[in-house]
Amino acid sequence: MRFLKRLLVALVVLCLLAAAGYVFRAPLLRSAANAWVVNDQLTSADVIVVLGGGMETRPFEAARLYHLGLAPKILLTAPKPAPAEQLGVTPTEAEITRRILAKKSVPDSAIVVAPGFVNNTFEESIAVRVWAMTNHIRRVIITTDVFHTRRARWVFCQELAPTGIQVEMAAVPVREYSLTNWWQHNLGVVAFQNEILKYAYYRFKY
Repeated sequence: MRFLKRLLVALVVLCLLAAAGYVFRAPLLRSAANAWVVNDQLTSADVIVVLGGGMETRPFEAARLYHLGLAPKILLTAPKPAPAEQLGVTPTEAEITRRILAKKSVPDSAIVVAPGFVNNTFEESIAVRVWAMTNHIRRVIITTDVFHTRRARWVFCQELAPTGIQVEMAAVPVREYSLTNWWQHNLGVVAFQNEILKYAYYRFKY
């Protein structure tokens, strides 16, 4: 009987916690997202880095920061081209990003592409480190999607901080969801979930 009473109490407590979690899910999930995202108070830097992917948002934010005078250069990474891109049938991601920046009135002389092709955020950090050290860069601003910021900050600090290069993160909002409603959209749930898993993987592997 004592065991059954304890079991009943435990079930009641679990039900109450579940009910509270459901009732207060919105503020809890908003707080979780805000705690995850890294968005620094930006200062003047030597270069703004646009990571691969997110062409609908990242280049636009980089152009905005450039026109605010936060850096004189914008550095692009070059994701490994797809077969159609290798044949020249379709433009590469770096070429499209350069066109977007040009349309946003960023002069071609201010746009640089890091040497070599990259496949992931870790390889991007290596490419940026090599370019930054060659060009005596002291501070970089990384523009990337909100949920990607924590993993990107960690891996870039891992690779750049030992060289004395400072890293600042600019969290770029995406169009499909926001930090106030991300759990109501499939893309938001998938993005947050994937980034948590990828962050854990990066901490283990790198």
